[in-house]
This record gives sequence, C-alpha cells and structure tokens, in this order.
Amino acid sequence: MRRVGTVLWPKLRVLQVYGANTGVGKTIFSSILCRAFQRRFPKVHYLKPVSTGPQDEADDHHLSSLTKNVQARCLYQFSEPVSPHIAARESPTPLTDANLVAAVSDELKSYANGSDGIAIVETAGGVLSPAPSGNSQADLYRPLRLPVVLIGDHQLGGIGTTISAWESLHIRGYDVKSVALFSEGRYDNHSYLKDYFAERDVHAISIPPPPERNPNILEDIKAMQEYYDSAANMEQVTTFTEDFVTGHDQRISALRTMPGEAHDVIWHPFMQHSERSKDNIVTMESAYGDFFQTYTTGQDPIRTPKLANGENAMLKPAFDGSASWWTQGLGHGNPKLALTAAHAAGRYGHVMFGGAVHEPALRLAQTIVSDMGNKRLAKVFYSDNGSTGMEVAVKMALRASAARNGWSYEDEVLILGLKGSYHGDTMGTMDCSEPSIYNKKVQWYTGRGHWIDFPQVKMQKGRWIVDVPDEFEGKLGERRSFDSLDAVFDFEGRAEDWKVYTNYCADMLSELERQGKKLGALVMEPILLGAGGMFFADPLFQRALVHTVRNRGTPPKNDTDWSGMPVVFDEVFTGLYRLGRFSAASFLQVDPDIVVNAKLLTGGLLPLCTTTASQSIFEAFLSNDKSDALLHGHSYTAHAMGCMVANHSLDIMKKLDSADDWAQFKHDWDASKTGQVTSVANGARGTWSMWSPDFVKDISHRANVDYVFALGSVLAISLKDPAGSGYASTAATGLRDKLLAGVNNQDEWVIHSRVLGNVLYLMAALSTNGETLGGVEDRVLKAI
Repeated sequence: MRRVGTVLWPKLRVLQVYGANTGVGKTIFSSILCRAFQRRFPKVHYLKPVSTGPQDEADDHHLSSLTKNVQARCLYQFSEPVSPHIAARESPTPLTDANLVAAVSDELKSYANGSDGIAIVETAGGVLSPAPSGNSQADLYRPLRLPVVLIGDHQLGGIGTTISAWESLHIRGYDVKSVALFSEGRYDNHSYLKDYFAERDVHAISIPPPPERNPNILEDIKAMQEYYDSAANMEQVTTFTEDFVTGHDQRISALRTMPGEAHDVIWHPFMQHSERSKDNIVTMESAYGDFFQTYTTGQDPIRTPKLANGENAMLKPAFDGSASWWTQGLGHGNPKLALTAAHAAGRYGHVMFGGAVHEPALRLAQTIVSDMGNKRLAKVFYSDNGSTGMEVAVKMALRASAARNGWSYEDEVLILGLKGSYHGDTMGTMDCSEPSIYNKKVQWYTGRGHWIDFPQVKMQKGRWIVDVPDEFEGKLGERRSFDSLDAVFDFEGRAEDWKVYTNYCADMLSELERQGKKLGALVMEPILLGAGGMFFADPLFQRALVHTVRNRGTPPKNDTDWSGMPVVFDEVFTGLYRLGRFSAASFLQVDPDIVVNAKLLTGGLLPLCTTTASQSIFEAFLSNDKSDALLHGHSYTAHAMGCMVANHSLDIMKKLDSADDWAQFKHDWDASKTGQVTSVANGARGTWSMWSPDFVKDISHRANVDYVFALGSVLAISLKDPAGSGYASTAATGLRDKLLAGVNNQDEWVIHSRVLGNVLYLMAALSTNGETLGGVEDRVLKAI
C-alpha cells in the first residue's frame, strides 16, 4: 500500500502555485519565479501534474521554450482543451486521486538528491476546479500540504474570486502566506487585496501584466523573454523568493526544536515523565485522513542513513493507530466537517444554552433519541466530554434511586460496576472507577463502588473462548470455546450459561442486600471496557446482570420505567459505530435507562457529549424547588459548532452503515462464508470487524501473544508478561516502539499506537479502507 504524506525535505524547497481562477497567469508567474530562483539555486524544477489541450500549447512546453536551464515536466497530458475531469475520459484507465498524488510525490522525491534546489508545482484551473477524478484540486493535493502562492484574479470580479479561493485553501489546512497578481489600472484589484490580506498576515505582491500577444512568433518570444527577465529582477519578486526560502528554513528549524521546547514547558497526560525526553516526543506537523504527519529526532535526515536515491524526508506518515484516543471517525482534515464547523462558527459562534435552544442542538437531541433504538430514552443533557457526561449520568441515577427509596444525603450508596472499569477523571466518576487501574493512592476515592469480576471474550490459538476468572470457576462454570464470534452472541444457544450467570448475579445481589448495602445504580461499558485495560466482556454475562438487577425491588410503573436500580451504559468509547453499530447496547439486546455518548459524536473534530435519560429519570428532578433540579452545566454546553458537526458526522456514519463501504468487512466475517454454521438468534445482526479474520487468527497463534480480539474498528493484542499483566506492565511497549520506528527508519510510513499495560490496541477510523488496514496488518505481523 502506497501512503503519500506531507512533502518536506531540508534542501529541496517546493512551492505550489494555485490560481483563483483560470486565465489569471499561473504559468506566467511560475516562469517569473523560476528565473528569480535561478539566481540562487543551480537546480530549478517545474512540474505540471495535469494539463489539458495540445502539447505545443502546454505550460511545461512554454517553460522549456522561454526559460533556460529549468527542468520542466508534465505528468499527465490530455489532448482535449477542457476541464481535467472531462479530458480524463479519453484515458483507458481512470486516473485516481491516490495514483496522481503518488506520482507527484515520486517525481518530487526524484528531485531531492541532497543538493539545494527548488521545485514549482503548478495546478490547473482554479482552486476548486475538478481534478481528473472529479474531486476538487484543493482536496486532491491536500495530502502533500505544500506551501502555496495563490495567483489572484486581476479581472472584473477578481477581488471576490481571490478571497474565496484563499478561504477555500485556508479552511483545508494549507499554508497560504503569499498572494500574487497582475497590477491592473482599471479595476485596481491589487491595491484592495494588498490591504485585505495584510490584515490576515498574508503578503500580497503585484507586477505589471505581460505585453500583448504579437502576431509575429519570434517577436512575441523576444518580448516575453524580456518581460520575464525584467519581472524576475523586480524588488518585490526578489523579496518574495528570499522570504520563501527563509520560511522553508524556519519550518525545518521549528520541527527540530519543537520536541525540546515541548519537553521544557508541557506536562503530558497519561505518562510518567521520567520516561519522556526530547528524543521520544513525536511532533505532529499536521494530519490528514488516517495518518499523522510526524517528526521525531530519530528520523531526522541528519541522523539517519541517506537513502540510495536521494535525501531523507523530514516528515513521515504515521497511521493513527489509537484513532486519537478513540475520537477519530471520519478522517483527519475532513473538508466536509471543516466547512460545517466554519458555517456554525459564522452563524452562531457560541451562544448560551440556559433556557434556550438552537437548531443544531435540537436536531442532534432528536437524532440521538430516535436512532438509539431504545424506547426508554427521552431527554438529552449536553456536556463537554465523556468524563463530565458520566458524572452527569451518575448524578441522575443516584438522585432517582434516592428519591424512590427514600434515602438521604447521609446514606452511603454504592455504584455497581465491573472490575477494571474506568469512567473518566472527574471527581464524581473516579468514585465509580475501579481505583487499582491507575493509582491506588487516589485521594478523593470514597469507596462508593462495588466491582464485579466477569468472564472475558478472547481469541487464543485461533479459537474464540469465554474465559472465566479463576476465583469464580466454581460459580460461573468453566472456560467455554466457540467456533465463531457470532456464536458467543447467540444467546438462545447459550441457555445453560444464562442460568449460571443469572443465578450467580442473583446470589451476589442477595449477599449485598443481606449486608445492608444500598445499591444506587449499575454502571458499565457495554461489550468493551476501554481505558481500564481493553477487556471484552462476555455479552451474555452483561445481559444477565442487567436482567437480574431489574427483576429486584419495586416493579416498574410501565415498560419505560426503571426497576431495581437505574442502568447506566457508558458508550463514550463503544457507541456510535465504534463496534459496528449505532448503539453498543444493541449487542446485549438491552435498553439502558441512561446512555452517555461522546468521542465519535463529532467524527473526531470537536469535544461534545450527550447524556440521554429516560422520562422517569428526568421526573426524579422535578419539583417546585430549584435545589432539586440537576444543577450541572458548563460554559460551552451544547455549543453550536459541536452540535452541527455532530449532526453531519452522524449523517455520514449512517450512510457508511447503509451503503457498501463496510460490505467487504462484513462479508469477510460472515461465519457462513467460512464454512462455520452459526445460529444468530434474538434479532442479532451478526458481528464483524474492519480487521480481517485471517489476520486476527494469525496473531492469536504467535508465541508472545496471550490473546487477541477484534470487533468493529477495534483490535486488541494482549502480550504475555512473566511479571504479570495489568496497567503497570511494559510488555507491549517494545511492540509499540517497533511500529513507530519502522524498519531502520526507512519505511515510507509507520504506525503510531497506544498501549495499556501488556495490551497494545489499534483502531481504525470508520472511513478507513481495506487497503490501508491491509498495510497496517502486514507491518504488525512483521513487528510482532
């Protein structure tokens, strides 16, 4: 799999020329800049990736004819003088964006031979003109993220065209620090645009337009050569070339110094800083699609062996293997989400939400309630992130329990949860997170939790098993083995397990009640316990626990009322298609009373969280006394940008689910296609993963692997550790470091992953394609 990233070499400076429109003089400016750069650098390259029209009128031909000692080349020339997406139809094979960008990257790489040089890459048409694929040029070339000079429009209407073009590039993450255009006396666009862009820290220059075409070809060539010589020596052109070279050098210097500067002033989360140094801090220059563009001191060209065919690049693409702490859903730098966020910022900015409403928040709340498929849910409460959302959920559940049971604030009320759980870092959620996971010395822990050990789903040596904790083998039975993952979810086929589990849960609850314990809520992550250690809980056990809890105490008033104790599902990590479905609760065929969603809610772009509760939970806070209300909120509650982006993200995700994007993944995991006969009952829709079943099975047979599992976009690999597993284990760090370093720093791209003790996990975005994941799988197999 080819992976093209941001193009950056220390000695080859690359400048991309975009035009605000067609006919604004891109090639003329390119010719001028080539001549100006020739005074400083012996090698100047001109590259036209795509050109349409006759060869003798092509832009690279113009450069070769009128500018000496410039190596000019066009990669794809189409004879018909029309837009590239139309002209490309003459090609027998479609020219994809990936192939075109790879060809540009390879061509530029051939220029990076270790000596000083310049390359100018000129686009075709306007910024948003179609590429051969039909996508806009701005999106086509974005993976390269080349520095840009925008050629403005000097003609009537050109002011608006130029500003619009600049904004289109700016919002996509391009660095456009320079605008150039012809000085034209009648419309005087250049004067206005110089002032406009100066306010935005963008330098604008203007030069006189070229002479009128001379019908005598020889005289015309002579006139243009004289014009080019004159323009190239203009002070503002010289200043532009000097500033560009200085800017390139400053960019390189900033990358090299950033790790050390970060080491001096930044306190990173979730790590021991005695293990951190400037040499292992990863600088993320940018990100696009599934990949970061990274720099580390270890990969710097001055410290790595020179490539056989040229200079090492400063940046290396790194697959975002943790989906940026589980948030990434639709790719970094997604232009659709960026435009949506910009629109919301322009329409609303941030507006307060106390006793008010705006359309994005209303629509999102309606979508969450309707699409969750849970008839209990009725009300949506907004907060900033998963931790605060879970704190809200706990407050909701405890208030409802206290009100129904007549408990006072002086009573100690327990939260029932699963061992190894972790529900966030707020004061409230640390109380219902198992404290041994991160720090047994958490000072504000008050002991208000009761944690239940549980059977776990794993693949070992090619077989799916349900592993029972050693201390519970007598009560929960012995380890079970299954032919497929679907069989684990076949609840009707596991009737005996159901009896064992429900009896165990009933006995446990009876014992707690005998001890006089007050149980206020059941809180758990359905299916997968994420930050606590990546544990795949047996779904039948979780279902049995909910069933048992609800069959105790006062019977419910109706089929949407809670009974026993409120059931809270933390779907911050597992919800919204992370495991392949909108709601992870659907795997258990259970309707919780409260559900918390975050992470993927905005496709990975902005922080936002929803805590959705039943009507009966909501009514527990109703009275004529304000102190009985849920007095919880944040300055950025239901911020419009987050809500609008969330609406768009969920729309895209639902289309991915209903279209063919995941069809191949689902097909590969369909048990019937692999000769395994599985009964999927109770409306279960089957289980699948974006990681291939053959790859998962292969990993499970490796000598240093304890177990592996995959579901949806998630893959977890538990490595054997003689010293014992758990959060303190370092067994997975070696694999993590191998994936990041690649093979002798020579890999075209690497993998940035996260570890939790002896578990290394990888996660795809929901938009990641099979080809990309195949490349990741190959590297993991080699590294492990």
